[in-house]
Amino acid sequence: MSDESGTGTTRDEVPSAPAEPSSTPTRESTGTTAKPSPPARDSTAAAPATPPTADADETDDAEGTDGTDAPPRAARAADADADKTDGDKTDGADADGSTASPAAGAEAAVVDASVIEHASVRELAAQFEEEKPGRRVRGPIDVGVTAVAALAAVLVLWQVFRPLAQGSQYYLVIFLGLVLPLVFILYPSGISFRRRREPQDGPVLGGGPTAGDWVLAVVALATSLYPVLPFGGGYDGFLDRQGLLDPLDVIMGAALLLLVIEACRRTTGWVLPVVCALFLGYDYYGGFLPQTWEIAHAGLDFDQIVDALYNSPSGFYGTPLDVAASYIVLFTIYGAVLDLSGAGAFFVELSVAAFRRSRSAAGRTAVASGFLLGTVSGSGAATTVSIGAVTWPILRRAGYPAERAGGMLAAAGVGAILSPPTLGAAAFIIAEYLDVSYLKVLAWATVPTVLYYLGILLSVEIDARRFGARAVQLKVPGAWSLLARFGYHFLSLFVIIILLALGRSATQAVVWATLLAAVLSFLDRRHRLTPRRLVEALAAGIRGVLPVVAVCTAAGVITASTTKTGLGPQLSSLMVDWAQALATNHTAVVALTAVFAAIAMTLLGLAVPVTASFIIGWVILGQALLNLGIPEPATAMFIFYFAVLSEATPPTALASVAAAAVTGGRVFPTMWQTLRYALPAYLVPIAFVVTPAGQGLLGIGGWDSVAFALTASAAGVLALSVAAGGWFIGLGPASLVPRVLSGLAALALLWLDLWTVTAGALLLTLAGLLVFLSPRRSSRAHPQSPARNDSDADPAHDLGDRSADDHRNATARTAHD
Repeated sequence: MSDESGTGTTRDEVPSAPAEPSSTPTRESTGTTAKPSPPARDSTAAAPATPPTADADETDDAEGTDGTDAPPRAARAADADADKTDGDKTDGADADGSTASPAAGAEAAVVDASVIEHASVRELAAQFEEEKPGRRVRGPIDVGVTAVAALAAVLVLWQVFRPLAQGSQYYLVIFLGLVLPLVFILYPSGISFRRRREPQDGPVLGGGPTAGDWVLAVVALATSLYPVLPFGGGYDGFLDRQGLLDPLDVIMGAALLLLVIEACRRTTGWVLPVVCALFLGYDYYGGFLPQTWEIAHAGLDFDQIVDALYNSPSGFYGTPLDVAASYIVLFTIYGAVLDLSGAGAFFVELSVAAFRRSRSAAGRTAVASGFLLGTVSGSGAATTVSIGAVTWPILRRAGYPAERAGGMLAAAGVGAILSPPTLGAAAFIIAEYLDVSYLKVLAWATVPTVLYYLGILLSVEIDARRFGARAVQLKVPGAWSLLARFGYHFLSLFVIIILLALGRSATQAVVWATLLAAVLSFLDRRHRLTPRRLVEALAAGIRGVLPVVAVCTAAGVITASTTKTGLGPQLSSLMVDWAQALATNHTAVVALTAVFAAIAMTLLGLAVPVTASFIIGWVILGQALLNLGIPEPATAMFIFYFAVLSEATPPTALASVAAAAVTGGRVFPTMWQTLRYALPAYLVPIAFVVTPAGQGLLGIGGWDSVAFALTASAAGVLALSVAAGGWFIGLGPASLVPRVLSGLAALALLWLDLWTVTAGALLLTLAGLLVFLSPRRSSRAHPQSPARNDSDADPAHDLGDRSADDHRNATARTAHD
């Protein structure tokens, strides 16, 4: 139900499906990234997405008679129907393991992709972000926050075409002054001194800001804008005092340091603030370390530390914040506009329509949806929840157990951060650090993205054959009719690529793409971006970037520390020394250093957000690879991929946790399934750096080099899928020996040298021959039938008409029973 007053939507008001097309969307003042929003119910029973409709009785019974949320009658009927249909369908594959069809008389599932636009999905996704969920504000506070956020967005857009004459640091000072106070208003402290818990409404906190929050917001405004205020000579006078700060400068800088760390704690948790504290302690006490230690330095006094952070281009106003304020916020606004224009629902429905006749259609749909929704979200966990809201009921009907389906959804969601044209936030930092165009970074990411999705699709095909997935009849419009009606949503994406190719900056390209998406929204009367909705999109873009701004500003502590003390080169030298102690051959040293760096990045990514993980990895681990002669593009993309893969790596694996919440599966088995689907992504980045031919994977070199690297790596991904999945596509099930041979073949093929690639090809051929001659091949007409999860029939899987808390409690009760 849309709240026209702008006061938000309460839990009991979340609709099972929109009953009438509405020109004004539900506005959620959550302070979180604008993402495709979560489902109102089991989408197999939902109405078609274009246009969204609802049965009359579905809009009235979202609440049980006892006052608690209960699944609507239509959703309960859908669960029963799904169980009945599952029982009616055929359960095996044909002899060649390649075809399957639903049983005669099986009722087709109606797919409603519009459920991703519902507020309940956004709230569920907010729980599993690296950033904490924000509070929902209402009334005058909501209006004020929206106005300030929209003003900040206008400043960002103005800076693209009419940069402020005082320079980029002046712009960053004003930008930080506008957005940092919003963090304290929209993100609660999480600390209660009177055993009073803040009211909570679903996963997004309710209740307004406290008096302490307002005080911190005012202090943040004053300390952030202090450098440009007309005190002590204004901005020019402040710059002139670099290295010789006045006492008031030091006080203001110290206060801003504390506020930045607190903002980071509120948005991301304790880990990154603790890391910043360790670096600050090293700055101050490093002079007391034995001078024989390589990491010892002369030491910095407090004034020097504040000066490095507050009045230096390597501190708060360094490259990380510059990227957040100049690039990331624009792409966040673009994603919000694209989402409000209905692109998210179209991308999911198009994916469903494209693969509706195949036995592996359910898995292919999830993968394709993850890739397309990455253009709207750019968040692994949020994309996982959004695609799961629509495709999990289809996967369940196809016979996928909850954990296996969850692993597939999580791997597809993580791919959203790796996929052009809108990569994760760290990709923009790569462009700034290496001083290259964003288009070049997109080119570097293209081949690895192809290999990543190839690995997932091969695993999908293997699972469909090995576990006897069933085809599911779906009532969706044809793919061509969807493209003819809503294909204009792709135009803004093409505009970004075209303008980048014509030499325009990434900022200008995304602004023009945003304007085009806003204009094209009027082709669909349900998603027209009226002035009010456009302001909401601008404000949502700023709200979505608040955690990133906090992280990037706090990252200035790390970059300033490594710059002033020389810590980065010292630690990288130690890492190379460790590798050289184990090997003398240069190639072996490079390989060991790459393995050490991969392990360090994986561990680092478990604790800190992707952006901060990349920054720390670049200034410390990246220097070790650069010192060994690895080119900058390969080093940067290596660090980037392992920073991103933290969302798929146990024991945290936020995307896997989000998938388990959608499917009701067990969390850790879901994590291991995610790891299996995403396995190629852990090996391909190492291929970037261990051999010169690995540059071909980044599109560097001639066409012959690129073709060799792509062909050999694709064969390596195929071998890896055989080893992990136990099935050789086109031949049949693989026993232990062929799987071991395939694993060895994968390692040889991904070591991009002519002799190792030849050996890998021979090993893979031998594995295929053994599978072909295996007596098990004759039994593949009776594939393993996936065990049906008892929770499939549990109404806890109806996510839309309940809050995420109720969903989790219902799942927990089922597990207990």
